Amino acid sequence: MDLAALNALDADAATRAFLDCCGSTRWASRMTVARPFASADAMADAADRIWASLDPNDWLEAFASHPRIGAGGAGGAGGASWASDEQAGVQSATSDLRHRLADGNRGYEARFGYIFIVCATGKSAEEMLAILELRLRNDPEVELTIAAEEQRRITRLRLAKLIADTPLHRS
Repeated sequence: MDLAALNALDADAATRAFLDCCGSTRWASRMTVARPFASADAMADAADRIWASLDPNDWLEAFASHPRIGAGGAGGAGGASWASDEQAGVQSATSDLRHRLADGNRGYEARFGYIFIVCATGKSAEEMLAILELRLRNDPEVELTIAAEEQRRITRLRLAKLIADTPLHRS
């Protein structure tokens, strides 16, 4: 789909498409209302503004739409496929490393109450594990803002994929 096609979708279809990019229903609804977008960059700017206007419950809803790092699945039609591609660095991980990621994910969820969110694109399993272990040390309030920023970055990448990989110039 290109930007013109996205702008032309009916509201329900547009909301579903945006939910593939970010699992917050409030964000997806507001993105739908914000159309039409004049450019990919205008869409990305709107996405950032809307994301920044949301509250932590909306962030948590978005986080819940992701699979755990290394677990695959979850997300909408595009979201599930994109998550698998984004986590490609885990595919070649050793069994031990996958086990350590699974243990880290469980520890993170126990500490913070939601899954570990990281913009995994281009990262190896070792890098993701190191980030997870480092972030486990964060204060819960600090970690929530870090996770929200990671979600924002993931959303921008997925918006580009949604409109046929049209590059979004700022990250």
